[in-house]
This record gives sequence, C-alpha cells and structure tokens, in this order.
Amino acid sequence: MILFVTGGARSGKSSFAEARAAASGEAVTYLATAQASDAEMTARIGRHRADRPAEWFTVEEPLDVPRALQDAATPTVLLDCLSLWVSNMLLLDWTDGAMLAAADNLLSAARARPGLTILVTNEVGLGIVPDNALARRYRDVLGWVNQRCAAASDEAVVLVSGLPLQLKPSKEFHAP
Repeated sequence: MILFVTGGARSGKSSFAEARAAASGEAVTYLATAQASDAEMTARIGRHRADRPAEWFTVEEPLDVPRALQDAATPTVLLDCLSLWVSNMLLLDWTDGAMLAAADNLLSAARARPGLTILVTNEVGLGIVPDNALARRYRDVLGWVNQRCAAASDEAVVLVSGLPLQLKPSKEFHAP
C-alpha cells in the first residue's frame, strides 16, 4: 500500500506520516533524503533524528531513493521527503526526464514491496509563480512527481494547519 502525504511547510506532514508509520504496528525504516548542506540543515536533521523512535531503522539516501526503498527490510517505510529528493537531483543538473524516470522507478519499487510505503512531499503549487527559472523548474518538476505519486497511491492526504484532509481514501485504513 502506498500512502501519499502532502501539504505546505510546517503543515504537520511529517508528524502525521510518523504517526501512521507507528500505527502500522510493524518495524519501520525511515528513508531520509535531506543533506546537511549548512548549519541550519544539520541542526534540523539532528532534531528529526532525535524525534524518531529508537527502534526505527534510518537510511539516509539523497539520490538513489528507488534502490534504498527496494532494499528496505522492514514492512513499513516512511520516505521523507520527495521535495528534498527532487531538489537534490535538480541541483546535480538531472534532466526533467531523468527525474520523472526516477520517480517512476520509485513507484515501481513501492508497488513491488509488501507492506506500507509512506511518501511525504511538499505541495508547492499553491503559491505565486516563482521569480526565477530554477525555482519555476523545481516547482514544475516536483508538481509532476507529486502528481505521479498521488495517482499511484492507494491513499492520499493533504495536511493544512495540522489537520489531515483525505484526498483519496484508503480501503485498508481509516484515520481516527
């Protein structure tokens, strides 16, 4: 099962996804795509690590996320997040086609594995049109990746101000 979780910055996406992973009752792999590129990001990553349950496995993989998902040994995998993954690829000059192919590979890996795969991402299409080409390209590619992932998901949720709104209800799980 694929659960797609989206929302704006500080909307509660990660907390919601972590609660759903914990509610699975299964062992969890936390697949992190963030890179410690500066002091603020290093501190942010440290806070996220400290907040996760000690028994969860953590895999930090900024680029080969489909392989890391395929290699995950636990029934539940929480991938946080697609937004940083796309940013990582974009900053290494991947083509749009290569990034979309990577997203398709990620979805193939998610479909092939048993258990729950949770994909967390930012919704970047609700704001103004960015003022520079790189930011517009990022918004566009992440939007396309998000569309692919949402369409392939079994359940999709958007978080707004900490409140989950069901976009695509699950047949298997009903939120409390």
